[in-house]
Amino acid sequence: MFKAAILDSDNLIPKIMPQAIKCVEILQGEGGPGTIMKVHFGEEGSPYHFVKLPSTLLSLNPALIPLVKPHGPIHIGSKFKSMTHRVDAIDKENFTISYTVIDGDVLSSGIELISHVLKVVASPDGGCIYKKTSKYHTKDDAQVCEEHIKGGKEEGLALFNAIEAYVSAHPDEY
Repeated sequence: MFKAAILDSDNLIPKIMPQAIKCVEILQGEGGPGTIMKVHFGEEGSPYHFVKLPSTLLSLNPALIPLVKPHGPIHIGSKFKSMTHRVDAIDKENFTISYTVIDGDVLSSGIELISHVLKVVASPDGGCIYKKTSKYHTKDDAQVCEEHIKGGKEEGLALFNAIEAYVSAHPDEY
C-alpha cells in the first residue's frame, strides 16, 4: 500500500481519480528527498465537484460507504488550481514520507508553508491505516481556517481509501 499511495501516487491518483488530481509534474529530482513536484488539481479553478466511485470499489472497501452521498458521489476535488511540494524525507522501512507544500494557491489566507508527515500502518483487519500530521506555518499572526484543515483531511482520506480499494482490486500491480 505504501508503494501505491506514496511512492507511485503521482502516477496512480491521476489514473484512478483524475477529477481529484489531473497530473503531477516532477520539477526537480527523481522522487527522493529534495524532489519538487507540482500537483495540478482536477478541473482547475472550478468549485468543489463530485466524483463517482465504481460500485466495485465500494464493495471491496466498505470504509468508503460513509463517504458516499445519497446519490452516490464522494465529495472530492479542489477549489484550488495547483500546489508545489518538496519531498523532505522518505523512510521505506517505516512506510513514512515527509513533505512540505511550498507554493500554490493552497497557501492562501496567510499560510506560508504546510509540512506533512504521512505514515501507512497495517490495521488489525488486514487493511491499512493512513496517519497524517500537518503543521501550518503562517505569516505573522494569521489564523488557519478550520474549513481549510477539514477539507484537506476529507480529501486525503477519500484519496487514500480509493487507492486502497484500487490496490485490493489489482493486487498484481503493487
